[in-house]
Amino acid sequence: MRFLPLIWRSLLRKKIRSGFTLVSITVAFLLFGLLGAIKTAFSVGVELAGADRLVLIHKMSPAHLLPISHLARIEAVAGVVDALPETWFGGIYQDPKNFFPQFPVDPERLLRIGSELVVPEEQKKAWLANRTGALVGRSLVERFGWKLGDRIPLLSPVWRKKDGSHLWEFTIEAIYDGAQEGVDTGRLYFHYDYFDESRAYARGLVGWYVIRISDPQQAAEIAERIDAQFANSPYETKTATEKSFLQAWGRQTGDIGLIVTAVVSAIFFTLLLVAGNTMAQSVRERTSDLAVLKAVGFPNSLLLRLVLGESFLFAFVGGSLGLLLAWILVRRVDLPGGLFMVFYLPGHYYLYGSVFMLLLGLASGILPGLRAMRLRIPDALRRV
Repeated sequence: MRFLPLIWRSLLRKKIRSGFTLVSITVAFLLFGLLGAIKTAFSVGVELAGADRLVLIHKMSPAHLLPISHLARIEAVAGVVDALPETWFGGIYQDPKNFFPQFPVDPERLLRIGSELVVPEEQKKAWLANRTGALVGRSLVERFGWKLGDRIPLLSPVWRKKDGSHLWEFTIEAIYDGAQEGVDTGRLYFHYDYFDESRAYARGLVGWYVIRISDPQQAAEIAERIDAQFANSPYETKTATEKSFLQAWGRQTGDIGLIVTAVVSAIFFTLLLVAGNTMAQSVRERTSDLAVLKAVGFPNSLLLRLVLGESFLFAFVGGSLGLLLAWILVRRVDLPGGLFMVFYLPGHYYLYGSVFMLLLGLASGILPGLRAMRLRIPDALRRV
């Protein structure tokens, strides 16, 4: 630490160049943080998927509906603990840009299977008692300024009511939070019984089933037994683990993880060139200074540490500023139209960022540091 002022003065020797290099490092780590949050937004459902849950859909595609009568046969399969039928509602709240998922469900089954949903006990009772009641996530409440008791109108272009209207209204009876960070709190659930009795067509049909099993190790065998129940029927099924289902769904938009990795790699390669060039120029410009330090007794190992100290200081100051800005933006920025229901930067990305800072400091400073060590005093002083 006693040589920190010397390192700092060396960095300030060319203030403009050092400033631009610091900004480039800061921007790179800012992008790293934002891309990490985006990747998490696409993959968090996969990461949080229950190991003891399966998803059953129509064998043709998720767009084909299934009979609610499948429920009893699914629950009769050995290894199945519980099952929840769900259906995509696709309602519009005020404006098509206000997108968020809505699902008619059996409330009691949802609360049993959805262990990641935290709902106050009094609100649970109120939702169960009101057939037109809704359970909404915390992020929806904050996004639209809703509160308990509010009447929410949803215009569904898909589902028409018996009276010919496409307008459905629900009363907010309960608000759920996530049991852990990353749980999607941007959904609205309402009673399937009310939905099924009120819709004009497709009564007795549902979109898919979420199934809880007793032993995750036997997921493949249980899935096969379930699908065998409906083989060679008009409603053949395809059952897979919840994680596999979400991964397949996510791949429809492309391999986000690969895209993010490629972008981050390109950023850091460019950054390494910029930082390495800055350190190399700094050492070249201070050839005489380094020669004097060697002449007065500074050992080669100390010169190497001084040069590496400059590069590490660059990397950690710029990287820390970038990650701090990323944290602020991820926490404070409200994305238009609810682009992502879950948008946060997990803690392990800060650890990765610290490792990248260390590698960046080492890679950009090691060659200039070795050059300083090999510097011959007479040759350096003759260049003055």
